[in-house]
Amino acid sequence: MQVIGEVTVVTLPARVDTTSARDVEADLNELLDAGARNLVADFGANEYVSSAGLRVFLAVLKFLEKNDGRIVLCAMQPFVTDVFQISGFSELFAIAGTREEALALFA
Repeated sequence: MQVIGEVTVVTLPARVDTTSARDVEADLNELLDAGARNLVADFGANEYVSSAGLRVFLAVLKFLEKNDGRIVLCAMQPFVTDVFQISGFSELFAIAGTREEALALFA
């Protein structure tokens, strides 16, 4: 995790699946509970997201929408991009190509 101005950047693990989704969710909830409202989720090191992972991101998105916050996803690998597109989640989230592009959306 890295804080740049008022934006918290979270680097995701290689897999967000049934095994790791709970830990990712707990980490994100801890940030939200601490007051983080502008998040960048960096998928640069992530190679796989399951439906359990999608649920985590949806829960974070809903929380932030209710609490004047925002999340931008970035640096997605092709397979992960496909998962978000097939599930329709690419329509729900702001997605940037790079971390820098994601941070620029908060400027």
